[in-house]
Amino acid sequence: MARHITERWLKSADRPDRIADAVLIVSELVTNVVRHTHDSCLLTLTVQGGQLDIAVADHSEELPDLHARVGAGDHGGFGMEIVGRLGAQVRVVPSLAGKTVHVLLWLEAG
Repeated sequence: MARHITERWLKSADRPDRIADAVLIVSELVTNVVRHTHDSCLLTLTVQGGQLDIAVADHSEELPDLHARVGAGDHGGFGMEIVGRLGAQVRVVPSLAGKTVHVLLWLEAG
């Protein structure tokens, strides 16, 4: 559902650039919440100055290891590396009620 919402929102906001990349990032972030917290999350999409801020908030206070190395034979753990290879900037904002993972993506490819 999050992928579909992201694609429709970007099309309706007349921001067709990098929709596939944005959908992939949303999929990774929401999947991480479902996989690691078994709880709900809040997806917020904001466009400003040619950048898309993808924010996913959850209720877990456990912070992700954004620099973890995945070894051969491991299952999972590649998502944040893929996000980085798309040229996105990632930051985690902790709060008393959990955390929000923000991914900043330039909408114009290149």
